[in-house]
Order: sequence, then structure tokens, then C-alpha cells
Amino acid sequence: MATDMVIAQTTVDDEETALLLARGAVEARLAACAHIDAPLQAVYRWQGQIRTGTEWRISFKTPREQVEALAEWVHREHAYDVPEWVVLAVESGSEAYLEWVAQETGPR
Repeated sequence: MATDMVIAQTTVDDEETALLLARGAVEARLAACAHIDAPLQAVYRWQGQIRTGTEWRISFKTPREQVEALAEWVHREHAYDVPEWVVLAVESGSEAYLEWVAQETGPR
């Protein structure tokens, strides 16, 4: 049975931007935390051409009810024309962690 928590992900092309997005979402209480993965190589088709680049993936931990607000914020702050945005359901997790995610997001 899925929980109310999701992991929402995007990618950016530099580490400083990744840190700014991660910190900004947590400061705005749109995510309880965000993990930034080590640089990865991306291969993608853009405007009819195959391209490659280095990207950093940001994984935001947030309640399902916050996803729309987080998505709007990320799209507003993101530099890409079409930023990656995928949301993964969390099937289970420790009760304490899931409660912490819920407490650290949304209005105070």
C-alpha cells in the first residue's frame, strides 16, 4: 500500500543550481529534504539532435498533497525550457520518517 509521501525528481546542469533548488524547496517548506546525486551523464534528444551533458539529479521528499505546489515552484525557478519532472510513489517507509516528512512541509 502506497504512503502519502512521494519522491519528485528533476535535473539541472550545474551543482550550484542543484543546491539552490534543493535549499529553496526546503526553505519554502515544499519538501522536507532534497538529495542531490553525484553528476551523471545524460543522453537525450533535443530539437531534433542527440545531445549529451552532465547533470545533477535532485530528489525532493514531500507529501503527495505538496506535489503540485512544488512542481509549480520548480518550473518557475528552473532554467530549462522543459525540465524533467517525475514523481515516484513511496510504497512504504518507517513510520517515524514518514511522519517527519509530513511535519516538515506545508504551513506552520
